[in-house]
Amino acid sequence: MGLEVVKGSRRTVLAASALVATASVVGAVSGAPTASATSGRGPKPTVVLVHGAFADASGWAEVVEDLQRAGYPVLAPANPLRTLSGDAAYLRSVLATIAGPIVLVGHSYGGAVITNAATGNPAVTALVYVAAFAPDQGEPVGLLQGQFPGSQLNETTLDFRPYSLPDGTASVDAYIKVDSFRAVFAADVPRSRSTLMAISQRPADARTLGEPSGAPAWQDIPSWFVVSRDDRAIPVAAQRFMARRAGGNVTEVRTSHAAMIASPDRVSKVIVDAAENTVR
Repeated sequence: MGLEVVKGSRRTVLAASALVATASVVGAVSGAPTASATSGRGPKPTVVLVHGAFADASGWAEVVEDLQRAGYPVLAPANPLRTLSGDAAYLRSVLATIAGPIVLVGHSYGGAVITNAATGNPAVTALVYVAAFAPDQGEPVGLLQGQFPGSQLNETTLDFRPYSLPDGTASVDAYIKVDSFRAVFAADVPRSRSTLMAISQRPADARTLGEPSGAPAWQDIPSWFVVSRDDRAIPVAAQRFMARRAGGNVTEVRTSHAAMIASPDRVSKVIVDAAENTVR
């Protein structure tokens, strides 16, 4: 079906362009199938990468490049970092717009978000935890972090800054102090990059530490874990405990908490392994 455009009618051309753009957006939001990469076994899953606290989606840059070279569609949405339930609800809405199977990846606090967002979603075929929290029902991430020794995230390395909520009440954002960031979060990342990460970090509302987690998706969805042996944010013992409890496939890497930046090839390999072993 074509559009007849009167010569010189710029308004008609603009209107037609707007209709095409609107139709594209509506189709995407409604979950309509879109073009996806394919392999010999059929369409590849979309890999959704979820960042954690004190970070943003740019931390996945090298992993995104690896996955795209391997033919995977990739999405790295912004994690609101406000409340666990709210962050999970937001991610759930993002997942609802994706056609086909999904491999869901979480770093750090992002692991708690995917644990809640994937529950009951048959499109999610695998969960990948990268130096991440995988809480059980009723567990706050703060409890898991403090249950094992070794974390350097504490009152001496964190800054707390109050801010106002829309309803007029107050809450508090937590940042890692700029002069502590590299040691705590990214000790094996080049200093120029870790400095930029420290300055541009996104804070997490302190409420995320104490909110109990919901029913865990890892009870029903196969899981993979990248455990960071030199992690000073989430103790390695905590990571091993959560991986063992979930019955996950474990790869240990000698990296800092920023494993996806310090060792993107190893992280990408685990994600591809999860995809190849759960999507047929």
